[in-house]
Amino acid sequence: MTISAKDVNALRQQTGAGMMDCKKALTEAEGDFEKAVDILRKKGQKVSAARQDKEAAEGAVFARLSDDGRRGILFQLSSETDFVARNEDFQALGSKIAEVAAREFPADLEALKALQLEGRSVGEHIIDIVGKIAEKIDITAYERLEGQGVAAYIHPGARIGVLIAFEGTDGIDVASIGKDVAMQIAAMNPVSIGPEDVPAEIVARELEIGKEQARAEGKPEEMLEKIAQGKLNKFYKEATLLEQEFVKDSTKTIRKYLHEQNPALKVLAFRRMRIGS
Repeated sequence: MTISAKDVNALRQQTGAGMMDCKKALTEAEGDFEKAVDILRKKGQKVSAARQDKEAAEGAVFARLSDDGRRGILFQLSSETDFVARNEDFQALGSKIAEVAAREFPADLEALKALQLEGRSVGEHIIDIVGKIAEKIDITAYERLEGQGVAAYIHPGARIGVLIAFEGTDGIDVASIGKDVAMQIAAMNPVSIGPEDVPAEIVARELEIGKEQARAEGKPEEMLEKIAQGKLNKFYKEATLLEQEFVKDSTKTIRKYLHEQNPALKVLAFRRMRIGS
């Protein structure tokens, strides 16, 4: 059977598979176009299974807000190499997933992969692109937030993304202020919103480290607790969002910056996602 270049190109346009793969699929399918599509999809599943033990440590972070700006999603589409993460098909798939996820607001990663996108599940689309690119690709992290106002920020290069939810947003530009705070989070990686939100195990660890440092410096035992508390307070200023110096204006903290915008403005939650961490 002769497989025409026109048929091969048509299959390539529909599936995105390579020319030789399309020709082989059409030959195996004896010219049956739909059967050839199925063959290519099965090939994608085989490639996906074969690459499950590979490490997908590269990729890109995607974020999207709902139309009313009250909900937002953030996820990491991972790949084995940065080259693939910049691939046009990879980026297009990530954008499509972001759109449907912002609209449907799935509860967790499993629900995200089960979402219907163009008549098939997100998970099936990922299998397809694995077959096309022959590299492990997967959604490896997913977060969602909601509030009176939500903002998102993707750092240039799409290796860091931030989602932040606010309350008390009446009369403020959530997009602009949210971007400022999200950029702060991207750059400074705070451990919590404020000192009161720092997990107890981190507080205990910082106090113990403070005591050990003071002890190594020869400080009296009766002074260790006070010295450690002082070091903990310094830790709060460096590692909690509200107490950090505002990177765009070091004369004020994030707490002061937000209060200047609206005394009722509060950060409800934030999520930071980074490729390779």
